[in-house]
Amino acid sequence: MAKEYHKIIPAAYLILQKANKILLLRRFNTGYEDGNYSFIAGHVNKGETFKNSIVREAKEEAGIEVKSEDLKIVHVMHRKSFEQERIDIFFSTYKWQGSIENKEPHKCDDLSWHSLDNLPNNLISCIKHVIECIKNGVIYSEFGWH
Repeated sequence: MAKEYHKIIPAAYLILQKANKILLLRRFNTGYEDGNYSFIAGHVNKGETFKNSIVREAKEEAGIEVKSEDLKIVHVMHRKSFEQERIDIFFSTYKWQGSIENKEPHKCDDLSWHSLDNLPNNLISCIKHVIECIKNGVIYSEFGWH
């Protein structure tokens, strides 16, 4: 009998930075963490790389162009959520082309800059965890296992 491997859901996140600020979006009408802040993000489609996924998501969600060569991995998280395992790759960049604009108002009701020293209280818990990891230079973490 062939061994069956478990499936891990891949997702990519984009942390846009300028000065001491990061871009956050507030989820709306999605059925998952609505009313809470996250980053530009999305599932990696079959046949797509993590970088290609986030380049696509940046265009779809914020109307901007990012180049894969400008993306730097700042964190990797192995996350357990709703009995599913996920691998989340967080990329950061200070470079993009175009004006940031909410291109998915049916899924996001706020897309705005926030100071790293004054983040909103309603961050998704794993996003808050990632921001703390990045501030402390932690590249890999595990979340949701306990």
